Amino acid sequence: MTTRPAARIPLTVIGGFLGAGKTTLLNRWLREAKGRRMAVLVNDFGALNIDAALIEGASGDTIALTNGCVCCQIGDDLSRALIQVLEAPTPFDAVVIEASGVSDPWRIAQLGMAAPELALEGVIVLVDAGAVLAQVRDPLLTDTLERQVRAADLVVVNKTDRVGADELARVRDWVSATAGKTPRFETSQAQLPMVLLDGLSLAGARGTCAEPGCTHEDHADHSHAHAHDHGTLFDTWSCRPAQVFDAGTLRAWLRDAPAGLLRLKGLLRTGENEWSEVQFAGRHGMLRKANAPLDRAALVAIGLRGCLPVTALEAVFMRGTEANVQA
Repeated sequence: MTTRPAARIPLTVIGGFLGAGKTTLLNRWLREAKGRRMAVLVNDFGALNIDAALIEGASGDTIALTNGCVCCQIGDDLSRALIQVLEAPTPFDAVVIEASGVSDPWRIAQLGMAAPELALEGVIVLVDAGAVLAQVRDPLLTDTLERQVRAADLVVVNKTDRVGADELARVRDWVSATAGKTPRFETSQAQLPMVLLDGLSLAGARGTCAEPGCTHEDHADHSHAHAHDHGTLFDTWSCRPAQVFDAGTLRAWLRDAPAGLLRLKGLLRTGENEWSEVQFAGRHGMLRKANAPLDRAALVAIGLRGCLPVTALEAVFMRGTEANVQA
């Protein structure tokens, strides 16, 4: 009997220059974990300033929280900290790494991707709307800031409440010029939904909707769109592809994926008895062989509200299949 390999743990890297809001974001996610066991790797416990009511115990470079999450101080050796997390008796639901304020987050993501137990969910880079324009005028900082933003799968323009409309427009122009088609999210106080960590479970690809009056039969063999508000700033699209895909064609599509696609994840048939795992995060796509699923093929996509390229997704993945779009 063949043993099914354990599911890989989603890895998210949080980057951004000093003061952009990384620590605020991590604190928010730790407070709002709600049963999701996260391992958060940070540079400095003191800067994180964890709420004392959340701390269950501390040992060396690790702090255990009452909600099942842990915080590990990276120190001088990220690899050692990662090994410590991955050797935990019970696997974590997600791993989040905080890049230092002057580092390249993509280099950290590559190190994390070297661990077969991890699957890169994406690189999120925060930008301080009130400081970035002055920072990029400093020749000693320009290269660092540009590398950070170019590494992002999602750029979070934070602290928008501290700037006027004209300055925010100039920040948007700089982000667009630097990061190109990379999705952008604007907020204050790092209010970024945790859907970015756990919103892509294949359980959501069953073509159903929890909205009253929307039944499974409503989704059969056609695209089904919803205009109602699910209380999220993201749109999702899912389908159960019936066809066999050409692996080369899929790889080419992933290399030039349409703008607006933030995440794509699923299992597809790529041969008579062959299956492949599809992963796309921001600008980085991957296709690799996988075991057959317990159920049918499934694919889930996510994008910022109003930006998800549904038509392009349908053209490639929806021939003779059922699909579901939710806002």
